[in-house]
Amino acid sequence: MTKTAAEKWRCGAATDPGLVRAENQDRIYVDDERGIFLVVDGLGGHAAGEKAAETACEVIEAALANDSGDIDVKDRIRSAIAAANNRICDLAAENEAWRGMACVLTLAIMQDGKVMVGHVGDSRLYLIWNGSVRKLTSDHSPVGEREDRGELTEREAMGHPRRHEVFRDVGSRRREPGDEEFVELKEFLFKKDAAILLCSDGLSDQVTSSEIGAIVEFYDGDPGTTAHELTEAANRAGGSDNVTAIFIAGSEFVGACTPEMVEARARHSITKARAGAEVTSRLRKKLSSRFAFLIYGFIIGTILALAWR
Repeated sequence: MTKTAAEKWRCGAATDPGLVRAENQDRIYVDDERGIFLVVDGLGGHAAGEKAAETACEVIEAALANDSGDIDVKDRIRSAIAAANNRICDLAAENEAWRGMACVLTLAIMQDGKVMVGHVGDSRLYLIWNGSVRKLTSDHSPVGEREDRGELTEREAMGHPRRHEVFRDVGSRRREPGDEEFVELKEFLFKKDAAILLCSDGLSDQVTSSEIGAIVEFYDGDPGTTAHELTEAANRAGGSDNVTAIFIAGSEFVGACTPEMVEARARHSITKARAGAEVTSRLRKKLSSRFAFLIYGFIIGTILALAWR
């Protein structure tokens, strides 16, 4: 599974501890060539969340390294996340200091023009296309469910005191790949003029989807800059948590506010105005000729009528 000529994309990532926490418990794994992207968030307030996040990254990377092509991508995702979950459980059982450690994560694999997502917890994946930003993953939390049902606005959910509570995680108890209510799977087409964003809740709890969209509009071909600007926006909004962003842009994705697009829109407006002027001019000429035809016809008709009388 490698990137083909038809599956070009650019990827950039950034992570930051934020302005409050001393350590960064977020982890990322990026295999740009094979189209594998992972954001892991060690659960704050739990023992050794950093160790849990590191373990998840290591186990998932190893599990996905052997791609024989014989196993369906959905099964590979389920198996990789379950293996990470059980390894975290084993480590916690062996070390008292790590007891209760866990993490949440979002894993995306791009293949054959599609994106397959495996998701547990409240990290997120957004699809950015045609000027809109859509959250495609569900937050596995009471507050997230209420937001998805429309009972809370995005702003209300962001400020809710129980925002960080999750009812699904990776590591708190043993799991099997096929367990229900564990790994949420999503699949969607990835268009060349689209982009996707994987992020920890350190971004989505500080920056709204519309604000994310406003930042992405300035994408100029450097996804690393966009990822960095997103983490900086979270810090400007308070930086109360670790923040991580992986931004993947399709080969034809462009920001609407870049100088190139502004210039292109200006050229389009001029061309459109000229075309409109030409149409108006032709219409006037056509109407003038028809009006003249009617006048001439009236005059000739009048002359004939007088002659007949």
